[in-house]
Amino acid sequence: MPSNARPQVPLKTRAEAAAMRHSGALLAQIFAMLDDFVRPGVSTMAINDRVEDFIVNELQARPASKGQYGYAYVLNSSVNEVVCHGVPDTRQVLGASDIVNLDITLEKNGFISDSSKMYMMPDANPAAKALVQTCYQALWRGIDQVRPGARLGDIGHAIDSFARAKGYAVVEDYCGHGIGREMHEEPQVLHFGRPGTGLQLRPGMCFTIEPMLNQGSARTRLLKDGWTVVTRDKKLSAQWEHTLLVTETGCEVLTLRAEEKPLLQGLQSAQRG
Repeated sequence: MPSNARPQVPLKTRAEAAAMRHSGALLAQIFAMLDDFVRPGVSTMAINDRVEDFIVNELQARPASKGQYGYAYVLNSSVNEVVCHGVPDTRQVLGASDIVNLDITLEKNGFISDSSKMYMMPDANPAAKALVQTCYQALWRGIDQVRPGARLGDIGHAIDSFARAKGYAVVEDYCGHGIGREMHEEPQVLHFGRPGTGLQLRPGMCFTIEPMLNQGSARTRLLKDGWTVVTRDKKLSAQWEHTLLVTETGCEVLTLRAEEKPLLQGLQSAQRG
């Protein structure tokens, strides 16, 4: 590649990183609001409508998913065996034993953030809870690899090896992605791979990590609506997601939620040690 060629992966300037940080902080506020709203008896469409109202009227931001690729809603609501891209529906009411992933994007001042969180209803069974917790731990295993000089394969390997050791399958059909002024930028961030391989990380890179773990097979199926992806064996699936910025010394979790701050501090202390 000629020395004057532009890098394929955009690097955020200081001002762009600040804008991404602001967008991510606003997105974290949505999940804080939902913690008291998501419960049995609430429909996934009611959650969608509450989030849209919050983004537009309280955060004065734009729900970035609405209209993206022709999608009509502000979030994805993926319940139980739905792997990703579940479509909100007034007829889909959360039951007492359900698990649901809410995947939300937000644009503020031209920059987009992307994050998802699992919610477990009060009577979710132990196996469902174990899947959700393991997926969350796998996300943080991947985040722990993000620093200048590391490679994308390090992230994927950390997630995949941890999940497999716990008896779960990592979905390979969908991946994380670069993000900034556009929802999907380079690079693609796989949740499996070999350590020491793939793109080398540099300060200013911004991307999501969003592993999907299945109880059974990793195989998925797209439903007739053209959006909803489910497990082929109808077993449960879980997903968590954060937007990250590679810094000079490690990484910043731009969509970090308040309850996660002690976890991040512990990770950073371990890296310094």
